[in-house]
Amino acid sequence: MVSSKTNKRKKPNPIIVHCATLWSMVDHPSHSREWSLERKIKAVKDAGFDGVMWRPSGELKKLIKKYDLKLFGATDAMKPSEFKGKLKKLQSIGAHYVNVQLADHDTPINVATKLAVQMIQESDRLGMGAHIEIHRDTCTETPEKLYGIASGYKKVTGKLMPITWDHSHPAIIKHLRPNEYSSRLLDHPKLLQRSSLFHCRPFNGHHCQVPVIDDKGRLTPEFKDWIKFTDDMFAMWLEGPQPDGQLWVVPEVGSNISGYNLSNFPSSWEQAKVCHKELDKSWKRSLNNWKKKIHKDV
Repeated sequence: MVSSKTNKRKKPNPIIVHCATLWSMVDHPSHSREWSLERKIKAVKDAGFDGVMWRPSGELKKLIKKYDLKLFGATDAMKPSEFKGKLKKLQSIGAHYVNVQLADHDTPINVATKLAVQMIQESDRLGMGAHIEIHRDTCTETPEKLYGIASGYKKVTGKLMPITWDHSHPAIIKHLRPNEYSSRLLDHPKLLQRSSLFHCRPFNGHHCQVPVIDDKGRLTPEFKDWIKFTDDMFAMWLEGPQPDGQLWVVPEVGSNISGYNLSNFPSSWEQAKVCHKELDKSWKRSLNNWKKKIHKDV
């Protein structure tokens, strides 16, 4: 008879899938000289990413195949009649995982819960992995609404709701100090461990996006505070069931056109590349600590 400890030892190590968002390259390097889609996709590959996050198009399908990249799907949805079509369109260009910005800020929790159940059920029928994102100006605008919807989802389905975690949104709502990031934001471990999707935007308690680097290319103090939080976040995820044995992560540095990247910040794409490297280091620190713990327990 094989012991449970032996089974635990033989479990393959989970992997991280780093995906760049093309949002970081909107108007890059400038509005008048914005790169073509192919140049952007090539830049993603050259920077060492495993995949790309973006909305579906025929051109994108061809380019991710050409450059051998994975697709992290993204969509928004307001009503059930849209769900199947939007998911199938993403599936047709290679997406399995899909980030969904669901409904609107004033959607009541009971209505949003029904929508979330319907969206995930449709995703399951298609064999996909849709996740509901915590994001401002959607039905999950505040942590209280998110957790209310997640609670309702579990009552209806008996399961934990798959969530795309973007902690930058609740961080500013909760007005947090750096030493409070982990204790206040990682407060629902089982829900976090259920997820396979994370949007990793550097934040602090007052700004949804802080600069990764300064004008000399050095990591900013704000970023260093934040990356300590990702160590804790990855460590918590690793302690859970590790769904599908993989975690898909996006260094989500928004562009100037969105208002996330301020005019005096460095290029959002240059920041995203640095953030990607630092997130990989953070993951490796957490993974090594997890493996040491596993070996110690065996």
